[in-house]
Amino acid sequence: MLLSHTSAVTRRLIFPWVILAIHIAACTFSVAHAASQSVWIGTGNAWPSQGIYHAQLDLETGKLTRPELAAEVSGPGFLAMHPKGTHLYAAASLNGSPSVIAYRIQEGNQGELQQVNALPIGDGGATHLAVSADGSLLVTAQYGGGSVAVFDLKENGQLGSRKQLIEHRGGSQVVTGRQDAPHPHWVGFSPDQRHVLVPDLGMDAVITYGLDINGGRLSPKHRNPMVAGGGPRHMKFHPNGQWAYVLNELSLSLTLCDYVPEDGRLLPRQTVNTVPQESLLEERFASASEVRIHPSGRFVYAANRGHDTITAFAIDEESGRLSVIEREFVRGATPRNFNIDPTGRWLLAAGQHSHTLASFEIDSITGALHYSGHVAMAPSAICVLFAHE
Repeated sequence: MLLSHTSAVTRRLIFPWVILAIHIAACTFSVAHAASQSVWIGTGNAWPSQGIYHAQLDLETGKLTRPELAAEVSGPGFLAMHPKGTHLYAAASLNGSPSVIAYRIQEGNQGELQQVNALPIGDGGATHLAVSADGSLLVTAQYGGGSVAVFDLKENGQLGSRKQLIEHRGGSQVVTGRQDAPHPHWVGFSPDQRHVLVPDLGMDAVITYGLDINGGRLSPKHRNPMVAGGGPRHMKFHPNGQWAYVLNELSLSLTLCDYVPEDGRLLPRQTVNTVPQESLLEERFASASEVRIHPSGRFVYAANRGHDTITAFAIDEESGRLSVIEREFVRGATPRNFNIDPTGRWLLAAGQHSHTLASFEIDSITGALHYSGHVAMAPSAICVLFAHE
C-alpha cells in the first residue's frame, strides 16, 4: 500500500521549526558510544562549508555527533574509500585546479585526515569517483568535461598517475540545455570487476567499458540506451549481481536492467516514476539525485530534489521488479545524496540547501522509513559515505 507523504504546503509551514529544532539538537548531541559507525561527509563549495566533515552514527539510536571538519579543502563533492579503509579520496579543487586528492585516515583519530598527495584531473571537476575492489584503480566521471578518467593507486594508498582520459561524444538532444552534449554523472565497477559503467545524462545512455585491471585501462564496449529524455544520473547493482537500477534525473524515474556479465550490456526491463507527475506540478524545480539498495537486496531507495523526499521501493525477489512502498519527507531541503549504513538499519539523508543530515530507521520487514528525530548540522552536505562501495 502506498503511504502518503507530507504535502508541499505542510513542509513549507514546518520548515522554519525544523531549522530551530536542528540548532537545539546540535547543542545536545553526545559522543557516540562503541556501537557506532564513522560517517564521512563531502560538501559543496558554498558557505558555510570548509571541506570534508566526519561524524559518528550511534547504531542503537540513530543519533549523530556534531560533524567536525576533518580536512579543509574547496568543494569535496564526492568521496570514495579504499577497500582497506585506510585512505579516503575526494574529488575537489586544490589551488584552483580540479583534482583527485588522497587522504590517510589517521590511526587512533578516525575523524582526522592527512593529505597524502593529489593529481589534477585535466578535464574539469569530477562529479563522482570510485575505487576498484582490489584497491588498484580509481575512476572519475567529469560532468562538465564529458569524460572519464582512470588513475592507478599504489599499494600504500597513494595516487600513482592518470592512466587514461576518455571523452564521450554527442548528446541525445531530447532536453534542450541539458542534453546538448555528453555529461557523465557517475562511474562504478561491475560486481564481477570485469566492467566499468558510466551513466551519461546528456547521452541518455549508460556506457559500458571493458576493464583491464592489470593494465589499468578501459576499452569502450557498449552504449546502453535508457529512457529518452530521462537523463541517467546514478546507478547501483543488486547484491545478486544480476540486476542494475539506473536513476533518471530529468524524468524522476528508476529503470530496472538485467546485467549481462559476458559483455557488460544492460537490458532495460521496467521503468517506474519515483514521484507521480501530478505531484510535481506544484514544484518549481524537481530532479532525482541518488539511488541506494538495501544490503538485504529487498528494497531500493531514490532521492527526489525539489519534492524533498526519498521514495522507498520493494524489490520482487524473483524478478527484481519494483513497487512503491512510500515517499518520506527528508526533514531538510534538496537531498542531493543519502546512504544506508552497513548494518542496513539506518538511512542518512543529506539536505544540501538546509545544511542538514537526518537519520531514519529502516523497517526490516516492510522497508518503510521512520524518522528517528535526530538531525545534525552538516554544511552544504552532498555526499554521505560509510565505507568502501
